[in-house]
Amino acid sequence: MSKILELREKRAKAWEATKAFLDTKRGGDGLLSAEDTSTYEKMEADVVALGREIDRLERQAVLDAELAHPTNAPITSRPSSYGEAKNGRATAEYQRAFWSAMRGKRSGDIQNSLRVGEDTEGGYLVPDEFERTLIKALEEENIFRRLANVITTSSGDRKIPVVASKGTASWVDEEGAIPESDDTFGQVSIGAFKLATMIKVSEELLNDSVFNLETYIAREFARRIGAKEEEAFFVGDGVGKPTGILAATGGGQIGVTTAAAAAITLDEILDVFYSLKSPYRKKAAFIMNDSTVKAIRKLKDNNGQYLWQPSIKEATPDTIINRPLYTSAYMPVIEAGAKSIVFGDFSYYWVADRQGRVFKRLNELYAATGQVGFIATQRVDGKLVLPESIKILQQKA
Repeated sequence: MSKILELREKRAKAWEATKAFLDTKRGGDGLLSAEDTSTYEKMEADVVALGREIDRLERQAVLDAELAHPTNAPITSRPSSYGEAKNGRATAEYQRAFWSAMRGKRSGDIQNSLRVGEDTEGGYLVPDEFERTLIKALEEENIFRRLANVITTSSGDRKIPVVASKGTASWVDEEGAIPESDDTFGQVSIGAFKLATMIKVSEELLNDSVFNLETYIAREFARRIGAKEEEAFFVGDGVGKPTGILAATGGGQIGVTTAAAAAITLDEILDVFYSLKSPYRKKAAFIMNDSTVKAIRKLKDNNGQYLWQPSIKEATPDTIINRPLYTSAYMPVIEAGAKSIVFGDFSYYWVADRQGRVFKRLNELYAATGQVGFIATQRVDGKLVLPESIKILQQKA
């Protein structure tokens, strides 16, 4: 039995014990004593801690699997001239030249090899194989990319046709005129906003052949870019950054406004669930802040079942009303006027990656401190193409 599965089962048992304690310690007025409240919060904190440890182990397993891939493959058959030849930024020659340039080792051959990947600002486009590694790392760091529809654009704005209104059928008399009823179409334009970060590495590390420069840059780039992306996909206003699902213009639709500014009830969660049209509910998920999850853990349905249910299966999220639940630090906490819960089919949020991420080495800027800088840039945009696909629970102002 894997460690992750063992912890999931342990968390499920701990949650059952926590629920049982809550049910047995409630007084006639439905409230807990101060001592029992302290005990319950400690038991709940243990459940939360187990969940975080499970998340850490799952991320570690993904990285271990990635780093365990063999760097070469044995030849098991006779060599032949068949097979698809790699060219451009996918060639081994370009990759060797790229990382030699990043380490400061330059020659005429290296310069010639890198010419195919130069960008307009003096940097070098990331090799194709490494770019795929970065995309995987971003998915591990950014939960939104797992749920959204991710596309790649080469240049210019991407126009996405969207049905604005649908035609209808009509009852007509024999030989009567059939009324026109056409669909109307709109367009959502997705461009590319520039996201950048700078990484500094000491010259000693760069000259150390043991130091894995590729892995370090991939992880650090993923951590920084992934966090900033996710923030914009939630709360971005579309000005110099993507338009988030919580934006006042271009975001999801308000499904429910709570009766209280600092609390959420079972009925309000059910209301936001059913405010979403049934076709979207098939693939819908909840996203909220960790503190919001804590607030609704005590809520039960009419059958006495808790809304929040822990998952005991690896790589499967927890659920609310049998729909997946994800958490993000960029979702607002419960407070007056906050959009505390989103529920919907996030595949209607489109993330557009502009093809090619660029690295630039800075030799002189940090020379006095014995460091070398690396600038990493990415061009990306994100927009919700169908607002009715996501409903929002908003706290009373």
